[in-house]
Amino acid sequence: MAVLQNKVAVITGAGRGIGRGIALLMASEGARVVVNDLGGTEAGEGKDSSVAEQVAAEIRARGGEAKANTDSVASWDGAHRIVQTALDSFGRIDILVNNAGILRDRMLFNMSEEEWDAVMSVHLKGTFCCTRAAVPHMRQQKSGRLIHFTSTSGLIGNVGQANYGAAKLGIAGLSRNAAIDMARSNVTSNCIAPFAWTRLIATIPTETEAQRKRVEKIKKMTAADVAPLAVFLASDAAQNISGQIFGVRGKEIYLFSQPRVVRSIHQSLGWTVEELTEVLEPTMKSHFTPLETSAAYFAWDPLV
Repeated sequence: MAVLQNKVAVITGAGRGIGRGIALLMASEGARVVVNDLGGTEAGEGKDSSVAEQVAAEIRARGGEAKANTDSVASWDGAHRIVQTALDSFGRIDILVNNAGILRDRMLFNMSEEEWDAVMSVHLKGTFCCTRAAVPHMRQQKSGRLIHFTSTSGLIGNVGQANYGAAKLGIAGLSRNAAIDMARSNVTSNCIAPFAWTRLIATIPTETEAQRKRVEKIKKMTAADVAPLAVFLASDAAQNISGQIFGVRGKEIYLFSQPRVVRSIHQSLGWTVEELTEVLEPTMKSHFTPLETSAAYFAWDPLV
């Protein structure tokens, strides 16, 4: 039997890229799907209702059940309408995939308030609003799966993405807390950090040879590589997996460590600035996290 038979899934940002791949695979595994997509540009501008409907129509043409929705995840009312679409169309919600996103890349010293707010609204607020709309229903039915999309731009860091990175790290924190809050209701919450060629990634600069080489490597990683992990995490087989952060890079799936104390220093009377100047760096330096970007951290491995 299909692993998501009789399940109802809401997938945001499902009109293109990774979201579309997840929607199609979940539908092929038996899920009834709400395909949400505002249909805007990669910067979050404009609207095209045909984007979500095209994917929903594709699912129906393959014999599945799907309903399109074009509400914005960044709106409290919009997020609730997205979830209500699942309830009205299919009677319940079992799976929420928070995938919708935009980019407004800018170096920190040039970033505007509007560029910060726009990215935060779609990614972090949008993930919260959709999750908040879904979890009361999951709590009532004593089951559910929350799958959120984070990024190495937040977990590790990246050039020119202070807004995006902050939002994506915030999503990881939200997911962990959701896992704790919803554990008694048999609702799991996990994150995926994907490496795949999408229209957002296509905005990466290609001005230097190093940048061009990086883009060529990422082009080999497809949305189809990400979808199976999302479907697995949505299935009953993943009922004991919650609060985790997974990554997908091509054919490789990895598990991220999460912040824990790695070294401490103690002095019964506390510390002076002078004492810290003498002790702190020599004692802890070997445990410092390297200041590198996600591009450097995931240098291409030809064996992947």
